[in-house]
Amino acid sequence: MRVSDRRVMAKQGVIMGVDRWLSVEEIAEHLGVSRDTVYTWVSEKGMPAHKVGKLWKFQIKEVDKWVRSGKARQK
Repeated sequence: MRVSDRRVMAKQGVIMGVDRWLSVEEIAEHLGVSRDTVYTWVSEKGMPAHKVGKLWKFQIKEVDKWVRSGKARQK
């Protein structure tokens, strides 16, 4: 596997076939929203997130499924 392929996979949250946990900043960048929006979605709209110590972590597959379900746009 080329280095550039690994960089793309890492950015997508996949390294060596294993899903990695993304930070608030990384999931916000992936979705094209602000960090504040991510925090709001977690607290008010049930965005799938896992608290690890003081940090929120995200699985990209869970978040993408949640977005596709339409829950991000519900009022």
